[in-house]
Amino acid sequence: MPASSQPAASASKTSPSLHQFFAPAGLLSRTHPAYEFRRGQLQMAQAVEQAIEERRHLIVEAGTGTGKTLAYLMPVIRSGKRVIISTGTKNLQEQLFHKDVPFLEQALFPEGNRKLSVCYMKGRNNYLCRKKLYDLTGQPVLSGLDEIEQYRAIAAWEQATSSGDRAELASLPEASALWHKLDARADTCLGQKCSSWDKCFITEMHRRAMESDIIIVNHHLFFADLAIKQRADGAPDAGILPDAGAVIFDEAHELEDVAGSYFGISVSAARLEELCRDIEASLQRNRMYTTGLSGAIKSLRERSGFFFSLLPEGEGRFSFENRREFLEENGDEFLGLQRSLGRLNSEIENMPSKPEEVFAFTRRSQELQVQLGFLMESEEQNTVFWIERRRTGREKLNVSIQATPIDVGPVLCECLWSKLETAVLASATLAVGGGFEYIQRRLGIEHARELILPSHFDYPNQALFYVPPDLPDPRTPQFAGKAAERIRRLLEITRGRAFVLFTSYGQMREIYQRLLGEVEFPMLLQGDAPKTALLEEFRLTPNCVLFATSSFWQGVDVQGEQLSCVIIDRLPFAVPSDPVVAARVKAIDAEGGNAFFQYQVPAAVITLKQGFGRLIRSLHDRGLLALLDNRILKKAYGRVFIESLPNYRRTTELSRVEDFFGAA
Repeated sequence: MPASSQPAASASKTSPSLHQFFAPAGLLSRTHPAYEFRRGQLQMAQAVEQAIEERRHLIVEAGTGTGKTLAYLMPVIRSGKRVIISTGTKNLQEQLFHKDVPFLEQALFPEGNRKLSVCYMKGRNNYLCRKKLYDLTGQPVLSGLDEIEQYRAIAAWEQATSSGDRAELASLPEASALWHKLDARADTCLGQKCSSWDKCFITEMHRRAMESDIIIVNHHLFFADLAIKQRADGAPDAGILPDAGAVIFDEAHELEDVAGSYFGISVSAARLEELCRDIEASLQRNRMYTTGLSGAIKSLRERSGFFFSLLPEGEGRFSFENRREFLEENGDEFLGLQRSLGRLNSEIENMPSKPEEVFAFTRRSQELQVQLGFLMESEEQNTVFWIERRRTGREKLNVSIQATPIDVGPVLCECLWSKLETAVLASATLAVGGGFEYIQRRLGIEHARELILPSHFDYPNQALFYVPPDLPDPRTPQFAGKAAERIRRLLEITRGRAFVLFTSYGQMREIYQRLLGEVEFPMLLQGDAPKTALLEEFRLTPNCVLFATSSFWQGVDVQGEQLSCVIIDRLPFAVPSDPVVAARVKAIDAEGGNAFFQYQVPAAVITLKQGFGRLIRSLHDRGLLALLDNRILKKAYGRVFIESLPNYRRTTELSRVEDFFGAA
């Protein structure tokens, strides 16, 4: 259907006005069991509607409790345009699709005679590839009993599922190696030439998107799709997302990092090994395995293993600034790897009467050649080159070479903001010091309308913000011991019921170990179980304390007394030695800017606001926010943090914390 499809157009004409829907005694008040009038919600809805009508971009910070999903969904429904809603997480996607949209359908069409035209899409690796499953059926190559059982479960499910979404397979382990062999990743897709094209779940998902007025995706899918379209120079069949009249980015504070990862390049030893495995499996299945191909694959494996073993030593993420020196010393090994990819290509191209899937291997090996060349030889100024070594589950160490844009703003300006009629960037944490200069500069978005809406919550009465003035600087060795003692005292006062959030795994583990046996309440540690399991245990265990790092700073919602305290160890400045952070700092300073105040402080402000945002999630929540880093009081930049936080009641006295909980 075209963007102005009939269902949306008719919905826009018959929908109540925003005032009729949100105002006291309006439709929302009659249909929502927990309704309360939120002026900010109506103001945001009006601003979104105006932005769509005027074809302008909008940046809006809507404090927690504003009800921002309904505030953008209603104007979207009324617009008569096809709109993409991109969220920060799959959880928020599912909440929109399974909770918010059905609620609006019931409110707007109580007779049940109409439905909103909505679909939601995840990344391709969430969906089953039927061709891969059928190929495996004929010649199963499975490792152990676990994979055989998983294969049987997937094969039975394939007969019944209409979506092919692995989320329906509750029994399938998250780290299933078999699923990786069967998912619908783009690099193995044959498109319309596939024998299972008509039955393909990706084909069906694309068709639903073309027929829908509202398409719910997540940032990773949106930017993966945008990067594919950019690389394909706008070819009409590139990507799976249709054109839209507007895009709403919820949790927009995450856009720079997500966009940077998809406009970058990564080549790893594992990716080369995967190509070898896929070619072997296909050629054995089609009985086309030749001596020449066997030799080419063996050569590629050996060359790849040797080349990646020569890369500079280091753990985690580190800069690869000495690429030129590396090539002077190891140029023959690099050329040998490139030649082995070329040899594999030649062997594939010389095969007589090739099956269609073999052409995808040629494309993949050529892409690897080009990307390796860029990673090792490019002099692109707006790019930082780095290496990552990390362990994935029980697998061996994976080594990758990466290239990331230093500044994604110009890229986004050219291929996104200038192409969209309307983009709405919404989050509870976008403003720094009362303005959007930071986010506009980082994302390259200009001439956007701006709106900051205060939270619906009564922060001065609901939250107390405590900073101890007497603790040592968090960068000193004395900090951990003193911080552990203060955390123990705070947990005694709050009777547990706390998140203790850290900026590093090392600090988290050290303080957790110091407090084992010292704290009388149940203690959970991130990493001991999957995130969802830890959250569920926290919710169900009275007086529980959870020790965690970055993945619990956002997107986590625990309402009620069960979470009455959030303690943060230090101001969450990004690790300055991280290669991407270091390159961005260097670039800003080189242009005559001040990277600390223009980049490092604002980024830390947004992260701190996210962490503190875990505490007050409803009008009835009440609790303590503690920051153990008194640089916020002593340093000049501390004022930027204070001015950017909500209007919490503030104290430096432990006795005030005791009084706050004594009065509870």
